Amino acid sequence: MNKTETMRWLREHQDERGIAHWERRGEQGSGLKSFGIGLTRLRKLAKEIGRDHKLAQQLWTSDVYDAKVIALLIDDPKQVTREQAERQVEQLHGGYLSHVFSSCDATLAKVSFAFPLACDWMESDDPVRRRCGYGLLYELSKKKRVAGMDDAFLLDRIRHIQTSIHGEEMWVREAMNTALMGIGKRNRALHEAAIAAARAIGPVDIDYGDDNSCEPLDVLKHLDNDRLKEKFAD
Repeated sequence: MNKTETMRWLREHQDERGIAHWERRGEQGSGLKSFGIGLTRLRKLAKEIGRDHKLAQQLWTSDVYDAKVIALLIDDPKQVTREQAERQVEQLHGGYLSHVFSSCDATLAKVSFAFPLACDWMESDDPVRRRCGYGLLYELSKKKRVAGMDDAFLLDRIRHIQTSIHGEEMWVREAMNTALMGIGKRNRALHEAAIAAARAIGPVDIDYGDDNSCEPLDVLKHLDNDRLKEKFAD
């Protein structure tokens, strides 16, 4: 598919309910519009398109949120550069795109420099970068091996999350909470440390406005269960 065909598909599959949701809760002041298509359907389209760095670059320049999401899903991790990542993180308009950019199994977590990028961004003065840094850490926590991301590093990160999460910007708190959950699923030592941290942290305040379908992630619910206890029993 080329850009024209992709945009035609988006227009033809627009969802009025999704558009209304965007108009009510979308990125106000960003200049972006949306066809209201859910992430599941966008993922399906992205899979049909396949990896296409050129198309991803073209779609990223669109003023349509859905097109930008497709761009993040189809980009080629072998062709994404650090310069591109730094440029795009400045163009995220805050909320929804930040989540897709760094999480949701999108391209950025698959680039060769994902771990050093996450480390740099988690320590950034920019809250959008910090949010994306923790989003990347969550995605990387799913991988068996990541060079440099050993237990010592992750235990230190758990301690940092525990001591700083409540003083963070709201969406950084959300990303930290998710990263804590991901880290806690890796092995027994990290599981125990993450549970202890989650108990010490307590509820994490995230305001999703009038979206009753969303509520803050309950890390303890995801970690302190029989399935994971059995997994790490040996």
